[in-house]
Amino acid sequence: MTEGAPGSSARDRFALYDLFAAYGALIDAAEFDAWLALFAAACTYHIVPQENYERGLPAGLVYCDGRAVLEDRIRALREANKYNIHTDRHLIGLPRLIGEKGAAKLVEAPFAVYQTDQEGETRLFATGLYRDRIVVEAGGLKFRDKLVVLDTFAVPSLLATPL
Repeated sequence: MTEGAPGSSARDRFALYDLFAAYGALIDAAEFDAWLALFAAACTYHIVPQENYERGLPAGLVYCDGRAVLEDRIRALREANKYNIHTDRHLIGLPRLIGEKGAAKLVEAPFAVYQTDQEGETRLFATGLYRDRIVVEAGGLKFRDKLVVLDTFAVPSLLATPL
């Protein structure tokens, strides 16, 4: 690995682990402005079912092709979540470095998201794999591209909060 690039040392791997831990924790705590800060200035965020991903089909459930779109999605979430009140719990497996593309590291990590409603019922909401492009920006690791590949097309209810 290139010296100084994300993932080239134990310190870099821990920084990568911290990035993914913060990603899930900030969504679960509904700290969406801090969550947005984990993304690079130029970024994308897509949620695609595995079937479409494997077939190279671009159709997905969420398609944010720039930071402004992602910011708008969070703004809308603050309104939508008033009607679907729940808490999320992200369980994210250890990220695995799978390659490089220019100055970016290609990383994947499995995930599961559980949701608990106001009545206290907890259910598995979504499972899948994060396939990310991570860059160093402003002195820290940032998500340049976040691709959420869902194991299934069927999401049990409103897909408002980020996965």
